Amino acid sequence: MGAIHVHEFMSLDGVIDAPTWTFDYGWVPKMEERMAAVTERCRGILLGRTTYEAFEPAWSTRTVEDDPGAPFFNDTTKYVVSGTLTNPTWRNSRAIGRYDADTIRGLKDEVDGDIYVSGSITLVHALLADGLLDELHLLVYPLTRGSGPRLFAEGAEPRKLSLAIGESYDNGVVYLNYRTQE
Repeated sequence: MGAIHVHEFMSLDGVIDAPTWTFDYGWVPKMEERMAAVTERCRGILLGRTTYEAFEPAWSTRTVEDDPGAPFFNDTTKYVVSGTLTNPTWRNSRAIGRYDADTIRGLKDEVDGDIYVSGSITLVHALLADGLLDELHLLVYPLTRGSGPRLFAEGAEPRKLSLAIGESYDNGVVYLNYRTQE
């Protein structure tokens, strides 16, 4: 059974909205190495509709020359959780319908490897609530946003996490890898 790995860009106060605010910090080689290590074992990408619709135009025309992550996003099978998007057009994409915990459990069994999730906060909240998320990969930026969607929803059940890796980078960003505990 594969594990679900969630990657988020996050402000110090926990906001994870569209990360245009990360651009001022750049992308240092160590960050690229860390994210490559996360994605190299993933054989599926699980996305909510909103994130899918943002990623498709951003990634579908990129090549490895544009961004080393382009082959992963374009060649890996993408599973889109949506009750409204039925015919995704980005290559290697498949709509799997509305969120259903049993469908996600089946996907964890079906995919020959781990599954990567980015953004998709509504989906992430559901995965957390149903105990389906295995690891969090957070790039925490040294700024606050004040308001916006947060990683943990208001009223979410308390949970314990185990820190697996913590690294800081020259641009002030901190990488935190947490594993869930049952």
